[in-house]
Amino acid sequence: MEQTLGLYLHIPFCKSKCAYCDFYSLPHSEEKMDAYAAALLRHLEEVAPRCTAHTVDTVYFGGGTPSYLGHKRLIALLKTIKKQCRVWDRAEITLEANPDSAGDWRALWALRRAGFNRISLGVQSSDDEELRRLGRVHTWQQVKDAVAACRKAGLDNISLDLIYGLPDQTMERWENTLADALVLAPRHISCYGLKLEEGTPLYARRDSLTLPDGDMQADMYLYAVELLGQNGYAQYEISNFAQPGYESRHNLKYWTLGEYAGFGPGAHSDFGGVRYGYTRDLDGYLAGRLDLAESETISAQEREMEYIMLRLRTVQGIDTREFESRFRQRFGPLDAILDTCAAHGLAQRTDTGWRLTPKGFLVSNRIIGDLQEELHREKAQRLARAAQGDYRVLE
Repeated sequence: MEQTLGLYLHIPFCKSKCAYCDFYSLPHSEEKMDAYAAALLRHLEEVAPRCTAHTVDTVYFGGGTPSYLGHKRLIALLKTIKKQCRVWDRAEITLEANPDSAGDWRALWALRRAGFNRISLGVQSSDDEELRRLGRVHTWQQVKDAVAACRKAGLDNISLDLIYGLPDQTMERWENTLADALVLAPRHISCYGLKLEEGTPLYARRDSLTLPDGDMQADMYLYAVELLGQNGYAQYEISNFAQPGYESRHNLKYWTLGEYAGFGPGAHSDFGGVRYGYTRDLDGYLAGRLDLAESETISAQEREMEYIMLRLRTVQGIDTREFESRFRQRFGPLDAILDTCAAHGLAQRTDTGWRLTPKGFLVSNRIIGDLQEELHREKAQRLARAAQGDYRVLE
C-alpha cells in the first residue's frame, strides 16, 4: 500500500494577537518574514530525504496568519516542497488566511496558479461588535470581499471558521452568524466552541465576562449541526461540516492516525512512529536550531487509545474489525459502555461498529475516558491470563 504524508508549515506571524488565542504567533515584519521563509526552505530541504518513500497528498499552511507572509514567499515554499518531495498531482494544498489579508484577487490567482487549491478563512463571527471583543482585525464586509476575491481568482474550495459561546453572545446572534455564513455558500464550515485558554487576555478577564452557560452552548452546537445538515453540509467530525467531497483531507489525517510532518517553531509531527514537536523559539529557528520540545516513540497501547479517542471524534466512528485486526485487542468488552450510551441517545451502532451522535459529541470526553479505562482493565486481565499461560488475544 502506498504511504502518504501530510505536510504542515507553521507561519507564526499575525497583525495582532486575538484575545482568545494561545497558538504560537508573533508580530510580523518584512525582515523577519524574509528570514523565516529562508529558514523554512532550509528545514524542508533537510527533512525531504526522509520523505522519499511517501507521496505527499496534503499540504497545510497554518498559523498564525500564513497569508501575511505574502504570496511570493508562499509560492517559493510550495515550489520547494514540489521539488524536494513527491507531491500527488491532486494533493490538497490549504492556506489559512485572515479576511483582511485575502482581498487581493491577483495575489490569490498567483497562489492558485502555483498549486494552492483550498482557502480557510478565520471568520469567527459575522457580528462586527463580537469581532472587536475578540480582538479580530477584520470586519464582516472584509469577509464577503475575501470570499468574492477567492472566487474571482478561481479558488472555490473555501472554508469558514466560526466560534460560538462568545462573551455576551445570544442564540439569536449565533443564528445570524450561521445564516450569514450560509449566504456565502462556502464548501466547508468549522464551528468551534470558545475555550478560555490560560495566558490569554480573555482568560485574564474571565471573572468579568458574561458567557453563555453550558446548556446554551450545547443548544448553539446542536442548532448548528441541524441547520448545516439541512443546508447540505454533512457533519464529518465534531466541529467540521462539508459539502460532499469537500472534507478537509489534511485534518482527517489527524483523526485517522495518518502520518504528517510539521515545519516551523511550535509545529508538531507524527511521522515514522515518532511524535515530536519543535520549541516555540523563532530566534533559535532562524539561527538554524531545530530544537525539540518533545519527542516520543508511540507504543501500540498508546495507539489503541488514540484510535478510540480520535475515531470517536468523527461521524464515521470506530470500525470494530479494523480495531481488533490492527491492535490484536478485543473490542467486545467496550460494547457494554456504548450500549448504555446508545440507550441515552449518545451513540449509535453502525454497519462496521460504533459512532457518537451529536448529543454524544457534547460529552465525548467522558465517554472516551470510560472506554479507555475499560480498555486498560481488559489489557490488565489479558496480561494476567498470559502470566498463567493463556495467550489467547481474541475470543
